[in-house]
Amino acid sequence: MDYVAALVPPVFMAIAFTALVVTIVKSQGGANKAKEDAIVDAMARAEAAGGSPEAKTAGA
Repeated sequence: MDYVAALVPPVFMAIAFTALVVTIVKSQGGANKAKEDAIVDAMARAEAAGGSPEAKTAGA
């Protein structure tokens, strides 16, 4: 029975990791893709223009 106790954690982790990957893949795209892309584009423009607070404090 020791082999069962030794195999349970890796099997559980493999199942959890697979579920995580499936969730990430399923959440890509969809109805909110355009809104998410717009937010990322706006953040990139703000950073390029030097408008983000992180960019200002990083150079100090």
